[in-house]
Amino acid sequence: MERRDFLKSAAAAAVTSVASPSSATTEARAASGSPLTRPESPEMQYRELGRTGERVSAIGLGGYHVGKQADPAESIRLIRSAIDRGITFMDNCWDYNDGISEVRMGQALRDGYRSKVFLMTKMDGRSKESYNVQLEQSLGRLQTDMIDLVQFHEVIRLEDPDRIFAPGGAMEAAVAARDAGKIRYIGFTGHKDPYVLLRMLEMADKHNFHFDTVQMPINVMDAHFRSFTKEVLPVAQQKGIGVLAMKTFGDHFILDSKTVEPIEAFHYSLTLPVSVVITGIDSPQILEQAVTAAKTFRPMSQEQVASLLGRTREAAADGRYELFKTSSHFDGTAQNPKWLG
Repeated sequence: MERRDFLKSAAAAAVTSVASPSSATTEARAASGSPLTRPESPEMQYRELGRTGERVSAIGLGGYHVGKQADPAESIRLIRSAIDRGITFMDNCWDYNDGISEVRMGQALRDGYRSKVFLMTKMDGRSKESYNVQLEQSLGRLQTDMIDLVQFHEVIRLEDPDRIFAPGGAMEAAVAARDAGKIRYIGFTGHKDPYVLLRMLEMADKHNFHFDTVQMPINVMDAHFRSFTKEVLPVAQQKGIGVLAMKTFGDHFILDSKTVEPIEAFHYSLTLPVSVVITGIDSPQILEQAVTAAKTFRPMSQEQVASLLGRTREAAADGRYELFKTSSHFDGTAQNPKWLG
């Protein structure tokens, strides 16, 4: 899709916010505040999402990778194939591929598919105004009146929690959107340093606010370097926050280390107390790999975990395979401060 075509389609979607009949039904049911029931497949495993009462697939479809295909129809087929195989958790973000990921997911969720999924996207805005602008754009692109979960994206700077919770900050917009029925749950993400996420949870306590989810790196190398698994996961678990694991392969760099195979990397993350392991799926072959990981999953023993972590310890020591922690290349919003508002 050329950028000019995307801008036309995004503008049209933002104006019309067309939802399919099944989507409207889903949104009407969601208005009651009760968890929604979605179809489940024997090929997939399902878990509780924190204390929301929602039941979602243990594997989540990463939104970035479904906006990269040259042919939009390929992206749509891939999203629908994932749903048909039992993946109900859909990840996305306002800024992925300049909005194309949301546009394509919105197109894929027509014809009854919206009611089959738990839809999540993320906002980069830190002010009330910027959050509201981005949310309306995402609602339009996704062709829905209600998004199940919206998360504050890339909470990676020490000032991010303060800006979000400040008077006139993005939290005010998120709560208002939840009260208005535009979103159902609120979460946040981060991948740089566990301290920043702990600061976000401290701010939530200070303001008597409960986050429904937190998305963060959970992988076979994280335990050895700036560990979200050790520092943040226990706190989130104690608070009843649903943990969304990401960076299972660290893009491709963790696999490049030759210390772990894809299926065992999935099984390690799934063994931990997480609700969903979100993974990038950009082809039918990678989709098959993710579904196979879910079908074959059995919790790893302490001995198996120790052996796997022993294999990855040396490679993980300085974070060279977790570039999202150590390189500015992965700071999307850092390169575009106007997004933050």
